Amino acid sequence: MRKPFQRQRRVRERVALASALALVTGSALLLWQHLAMPGESHGQATLPASTAAQRALAEELRRDVRALTEFGERSARRHDNLQRAAGWIEQELGRAGLTPARQSYEVGGRPFHNLEVEIPGTRASDLVVVGAHYDSAPGTVGANDNGSGVAALLALARRSRAWRPERTLRLVFFTNEEPPFFQTADMGSVRYAQHLHASGVGDVAMLSLETMGYYSDEPGSQAYPPAIRGFYPDTGHFIAFVGDVSSSELTRRLLGMFREQARFPSEGASLPRSLPGVGWSDHWAFWQQGYPAVMVTDTAPFRYPHYHTADDTPDKLDYGRLARVVEGLARVIPALANDG
Repeated sequence: MRKPFQRQRRVRERVALASALALVTGSALLLWQHLAMPGESHGQATLPASTAAQRALAEELRRDVRALTEFGERSARRHDNLQRAAGWIEQELGRAGLTPARQSYEVGGRPFHNLEVEIPGTRASDLVVVGAHYDSAPGTVGANDNGSGVAALLALARRSRAWRPERTLRLVFFTNEEPPFFQTADMGSVRYAQHLHASGVGDVAMLSLETMGYYSDEPGSQAYPPAIRGFYPDTGHFIAFVGDVSSSELTRRLLGMFREQARFPSEGASLPRSLPGVGWSDHWAFWQQGYPAVMVTDTAPFRYPHYHTADDTPDKLDYGRLARVVEGLARVIPALANDG
């Protein structure tokens, strides 16, 4: 009587093994669907010599990062510096012939301001939002986090007057992304995204420009969360497009456009929100309202050794490479605003 039981046991073992393999294969296939991206990344070794326009843009970005960091720490505990930085951004936008609007709110009896420039499209309620936070982490002047994003957004704003979008474009400088407001109701982008939703705006695509200016050609200079380690280069010479699973279509579209428009190393993924780093910027606020949103980043603490430290200063940034990224985004964003 033992042989039938042995046969049954072998059958059960095979079924269990087949089920486990199917689960692993299915998970791997699902993961690959969210990691595989259109186009091919340009190799760092094949980058052409910089153009005069790129060198001028690099100096523009350097100047703006330095100017912003001269205000010192820009946070709730240094509210005066944060207010001065907001005024400087408005002044720079005014010099570019743009008229910024404030979305103001109070926390603890003190005012905080999101700053917005709108480029009207023919479809007014169909929005592309490009944002960057201008506050810095406590104890830092925030050159890369997020002076690089602010400088990039200012550069895009100065060039936006030539754009003729179908979808309305909004360029927004957010306040209060950093602690103690990070992922709370008083985060500037949370207030902004909630206002969009409450106003009945249903079609929004959002890009968050976050910590974009540090690059390294040293092997081993790039780290990752354990779940995706091994899928990407271990050298931190690329710009990353990171969305959640629900933003997969937008992530793929943006990275595909960037690879068509810019000769610069680039990677992208649509990942679970629970994975460390995936939601660590203002795009997270838009996910909470059901809007697709993508972070454009150098991957911050997974590459940048000075993340959230007093050493996050302007001399640490690679403005030449940042200029190439911004130049690519200056082509991608108006194309996205005219793409369906």
